[in-house]
Amino acid sequence: MKKVYGSAKEALDGIVHDDMLIAAGGFGLCGIPELLIDALVESGVKGLTVASNNAGVDDFGLGKLLATRQIKKMMSSYVGENAEFMRQYLSGELELEFNPQGTLAERMRAGGAGIPGFYTKTGVGTVIADGKDVKSWDGQDYILEEGIFADISIVKAWKADETGNAIFRKTARNFNPPAAMCGKICIMEVEEIVPVGSLDPDAIHLPGVYVHRIIQGTHEKRIEQRTTRPAA
Repeated sequence: MKKVYGSAKEALDGIVHDDMLIAAGGFGLCGIPELLIDALVESGVKGLTVASNNAGVDDFGLGKLLATRQIKKMMSSYVGENAEFMRQYLSGELELEFNPQGTLAERMRAGGAGIPGFYTKTGVGTVIADGKDVKSWDGQDYILEEGIFADISIVKAWKADETGNAIFRKTARNFNPPAAMCGKICIMEVEEIVPVGSLDPDAIHLPGVYVHRIIQGTHEKRIEQRTTRPAA
C-alpha cells in the first residue's frame, strides 16, 4: 500500500469534509503540521472541531483556520497566544472545550487504544468537572473523561520511513504520537523520508501501522515568543 503522497493537498484529497473532528499534533508552534493546515485552509472545509494542545498564533498554524472561520470548536489546553481566538470566543462565535494538558493527551491516547473513557482526579472540583460522571475510590473523587476518536489526524514528524514508522524530535514528541493514534486516518508530514529498514527499531516513537498518508516538505520553524537578554 502506497503511503507517500506528492503534496499536502493530494494527501487530504477525498478524506476531508465539513463538520469533521480533527486531532492536530504539536506543542505551541513546535511540531505543528503547517503544510497540512495550509492545505485545509485552501480546501475551504468548514465547521471543524479541532483537538489540539493550543490554537497557534494569529498568522500561523491553526490560527490560519481561525482567521478564515473554518473552525467552530476547539478542544484545547492553552489558547493564550491568539488574539483572534480570544475575540471569537468572547463574542460567542467559537466553542471551547478546555482540557488539562495531561487529560487531553490521555484522551487522544485512549482513543487510539480503543478505550472509550477513563476516570481521573484532574479537574475535580473545577468547571472541568461540570456535567461529567463522578465516582469515588478510597474516599477520592474521580471524573469521567471520554477518549477522542477523530475523523482524521494531522501530525508532523522529524523523520519517517516509507511505511510511516516515525521519529519525533524533543518537544514535538509531546502531542504528535497520541494525536496520530486517535485518528481513523492519520496524515503525517515529515522533514525527511528515509528507506524502509534504515531506522533503528528501538528508536521508533510511532509505528507505521497508525499512519496512512505521508508527505515531505519544507517547514518554517517559529518561536511563539522570542526572549533575548540585552547586549553587554
